[in-house]
Amino acid sequence: MIDLSLIGIGTGNPDHLTRQAIRALNAADLILIPHKGDGKTDLADLRRSIVAEVVTNPATRIVTFDLPVRDAATADYRRRVEDWHDAIAALWASEIAAHLGATGRVALLVWGDPSLYDSTLRIAARLRPAPQVTVVPGITSIQALTAAHAIPLNEINGPVMITTGRRLRDDGFPPGTDTCVVMLDGQCSFQSLPPDGLEIWWAGFAGMPEQITERGPLAKAGPRILERRAAARAEHGWIMDIYLLRRTAQS
Repeated sequence: MIDLSLIGIGTGNPDHLTRQAIRALNAADLILIPHKGDGKTDLADLRRSIVAEVVTNPATRIVTFDLPVRDAATADYRRRVEDWHDAIAALWASEIAAHLGATGRVALLVWGDPSLYDSTLRIAARLRPAPQVTVVPGITSIQALTAAHAIPLNEINGPVMITTGRRLRDDGFPPGTDTCVVMLDGQCSFQSLPPDGLEIWWAGFAGMPEQITERGPLAKAGPRILERRAAARAEHGWIMDIYLLRRTAQS
């Protein structure tokens, strides 16, 4: 049987790795590192640098593979994602069979934590025969965001909604909560909200050496975020960002 370890690595900072994560990496016979295209070589490089720093087992093999591209021509969003996950699972299976066979330990490094807006577990569930899956939790981008701003995630006895940019654009600020964390937002969807009565805490590359932050009333901080985000993306070729929106007392 294949033992598959999905290892949360936080934001790519080696200091975010737990001892459990380091043990799991060193126990692996094979570590698979995805390459997401020329514009995102930094992501594969960060994974390789983590492996180089913490893996001391000479028997562990490191294999990089090219991720398939999601088909933008399919109109249905859910279908596009499902087809993409099928293609990734098939590629995982091929790489495991080629480099390990039917038995052994495989590890994949997962940004943040496998439980939060990440599809690694869904892809792993497609593998046949089904592997034994172990999850090693990691620091989430939400934790990195709140740490960057030194703020609590929730108000006293208050609920928190975690959502996506797509849902924020389609549905507006979530009802029934004063605090909303927005992930997977490449379009700065806070622009779709009436800014009055909202405060924002934003971070690009949260927890990484390149980290940049902005905070303040949405009406004032929003334009600064747009400018800094565009500049950072132009400099690095990519950006990962996240933000927290909170209703102010007068809203």
